[in-house]
Amino acid sequence: MQLIEVPAKAGYVWFRQGIWLFRKNPLAFLTLIFAYLLVVTLIEQIPFVGGVLPLALVPGVAVGFMAACRDTIAGKPVFPTILVDGFRSYGAVAAKRLLALGGLYVVAMALVLAGSALADDGTLLRFALGTSAQDPEALANTNIMSGMLAAFAFSIPVAMLYWFAPILAAWHDVQPLKAMFFSVVSCWRNRGAFIVFGVLWIALSMTVSLGVMALMATLGAADYAPAVMLLASVILITMFYCSLYATYRGCFGVQTPDAPDLPTKPAS
Repeated sequence: MQLIEVPAKAGYVWFRQGIWLFRKNPLAFLTLIFAYLLVVTLIEQIPFVGGVLPLALVPGVAVGFMAACRDTIAGKPVFPTILVDGFRSYGAVAAKRLLALGGLYVVAMALVLAGSALADDGTLLRFALGTSAQDPEALANTNIMSGMLAAFAFSIPVAMLYWFAPILAAWHDVQPLKAMFFSVVSCWRNRGAFIVFGVLWIALSMTVSLGVMALMATLGAADYAPAVMLLASVILITMFYCSLYATYRGCFGVQTPDAPDLPTKPAS
């Protein structure tokens, strides 16, 4: 493992590589996302722990998705069971580290929601806990947008802590706290590339959203716009997750015999 610094334009390369990777096996990647959403829906039905357990499993699932990206590049088949790859393929120590990261992630997200309460008097927190009215009209009369902006700001350092931490813990035998530290250092050293990367994904998301709404309005099918937008969002999220693997390969320069490098200039 070698932490390297890249120029800001690398963010564009990661963006393109994520789309390229998704296009190599879109059905497999979308199947992973829908399988994950189904499992999360089932877990949420468990009393007491249903709302917390999915968060605790996020680091392990992230490793599974990265394994799917690695196998796709290597030309290997990808099945939904790869989502638990982080818990079963790298030994008990790695599994315990991922669970430890998951526990810390639950705490971190709780702090993010608590921080949002400073801006909206706890509206977003109560909404997340399901203890307040979730009617759109009722929410429109609150300052929940301020809470969402505050939560976004507080979530940035959390994202930096966890961007690479699961992969480092599972694939590189790094202890959880050290993995989080190395993740922050890598994100900070390559902040220019990550800013470009983030701006491109935000721009694409806004363009797709406006395009879908305009298209559905033109076709006289505005009532179906939410369903189409939901599908488009799932596709965008899946491509974004594929691009996370590109950031890992870009920031750590890792090469393995069964996972050749991503193309610098993906085919259009």
